[in-house]
Amino acid sequence: MEITNVMTNNVSTLERNSTVREAAEIMHNLNVGAIPVCEGSKPIGIITDRDIAIRNTVSDGNAETPVEKIMTNNLVYGTPDMTAKDAAELMASNQIRRLPVVDNDNLVGIVSLGDLAVQSKSDMEAGKALTSISVPSKPND
Repeated sequence: MEITNVMTNNVSTLERNSTVREAAEIMHNLNVGAIPVCEGSKPIGIITDRDIAIRNTVSDGNAETPVEKIMTNNLVYGTPDMTAKDAAELMASNQIRRLPVVDNDNLVGIVSLGDLAVQSKSDMEAGKALTSISVPSKPND
């Protein structure tokens, strides 16, 4: 199955000079944990709730910090012709939970670990790849 069948098509985005407050408000309103950062429709990064909680705090940022200061720059992305299995393997190998989908440098969607998990019930290979993304931690002895 191609990821276009499970991805979210209508993706909210931010510009590099958008603020952390704007990012947090969108995340809150849409109940999502990541938002692609774009120049026009070309993705240049992604900001996650973790970036806001960790990177912004550590760098003494505040609600008005531009997202480009704390976003992840080296964006890993998929393509519309990828299978769910290929997307799951790419996510697993990069330890990421959300994969922007890009076609000709334009953001066309985003697929999450949850999207693939629901789909993977019928695709055992994708399910196997997904299990390597989140490995339960072991308690300290």
